Amino acid sequence: MKIRPVSDLRNKYPEIENLVINEDEEVYLTKNGYGTMVVVSMDKYSKLIDDTEYDYYLGKAMDEAEAEAENPKTKYYSHDQIFSEIRSIIDDKKEV
Repeated sequence: MKIRPVSDLRNKYPEIENLVINEDEEVYLTKNGYGTMVVVSMDKYSKLIDDTEYDYYLGKAMDEAEAEAENPKTKYYSHDQIFSEIRSIIDDKKEV
């Protein structure tokens, strides 16, 4: 973990840039001994945002699936029913 005073952002920008971009490190900046911010590359930030959005939509999909499973009007199909339907679709396409 790279921890630097916030003044290094102004005074030693090339060093910070090298750590963030070339060495793919996060740099934690402090002010008066307390953490204030983190500097990351655009690529790392983009991946972080993409992962967060993925987790959000996955959670939303899971919530929808749980709600549907709890709905008494939801119809369930057996393994045999599903594969029978798939086989009939495949067989119909073979005849064409």
